[in-house]
Amino acid sequence: MSAQLTAVNVVHELIRGPSRWTAIDKRPVRGAVEVGELGLTGDRQCDTRYHGGPDKALYAYAAEDAEWWAIELGREIPPGLFGENLTTRGLDITGALIGERWRIGGPKNGILVEVRAPRDPCGNLSGRMGIHRFHHRFARTGRVGAYLKVLETGSVRAGNRITVVHRPADAPSIGSRSRRA
Repeated sequence: MSAQLTAVNVVHELIRGPSRWTAIDKRPVRGAVEVGELGLTGDRQCDTRYHGGPDKALYAYAAEDAEWWAIELGREIPPGLFGENLTTRGLDITGALIGERWRIGGPKNGILVEVRAPRDPCGNLSGRMGIHRFHHRFARTGRVGAYLKVLETGSVRAGNRITVVHRPADAPSIGSRSRRA
């Protein structure tokens, strides 16, 4: 099975987190969404000290890891629940290497992204999940997802193919670089 984008998620509404406002409430949208150097059209980040910017323009999370959490927590984990912009299937994001590049969609209108860093979850994730200190538990697993830099702009939609076009030699993986607090 080839890797694909199963959902494109943008902010639904801003919510009050434990200590500040947050745009973690991401939900799937239909159709093509334009992607610029700073992320998806129609999306937003509240605390730009820690979220967004060129090196954290997009946040990707694997459906397989969400399914693992669904079993672990005994509850449904729909696309976007962890605040991700891109939900993938068939792509090992925990095993992705820093500097790895992915083509999402076609070469004419798709995008090219580079894996930049693992997510470093904060208390807003715990608030979203309704589980005290969940963000620490989330980080310890290494299943944190990846922040992506947009190298070529374009558009994406659910169903787009994802192709790994470059894997650097001797780079650390997302799972090995996550905080594991």
